[in-house]
Amino acid sequence: MNADSLIIRNVRHSDLDAVLVLNQSEVPHVGSVDAPKMRWYADNASYFRVALAGGQIDAYLVGFLPGSDYSSPNYRWFGDRYENFAYIDRVAVATSARRTGIATRLYNDFAAAMRPTASVMTCEVNIRPPNPSSMDFHRRLGFEQVGSLASDSDDKEVAMLLKQLR
Repeated sequence: MNADSLIIRNVRHSDLDAVLVLNQSEVPHVGSVDAPKMRWYADNASYFRVALAGGQIDAYLVGFLPGSDYSSPNYRWFGDRYENFAYIDRVAVATSARRTGIATRLYNDFAAAMRPTASVMTCEVNIRPPNPSSMDFHRRLGFEQVGSLASDSDDKEVAMLLKQLR
């Protein structure tokens, strides 16, 4: 991928099938979703952009600001603790586009878009089962762990991460 040829733009409904295929190829690093849920994200997320290289969707990021009618326990955890936060709900990068800077570009785009409204950027990374490459990526970007949250069934646990935006 040539970094100069990367295009980041808002998702279109016509992109959703390709985004869903990408999402499902990255499970368990990102949660599984179905087509109706992906449409819900497109219609309700504060930020839903795709990154294209050579006309192909190689990555996407979905994020929310406070006040969304979103039932995610991770989103609610941040909402209970922070007033002005920008929450990264999900991000996926195609295997062929990894280590090209595409995720960093999406995170920077998200931060720039959210900075006028939010003072912090938040997300979570699996710690049970562990996802060390994602944790390393987030630490390199300046995220710090501010808590953890176990799933209701206690089979998963995530590190709650935060980065100052201003």
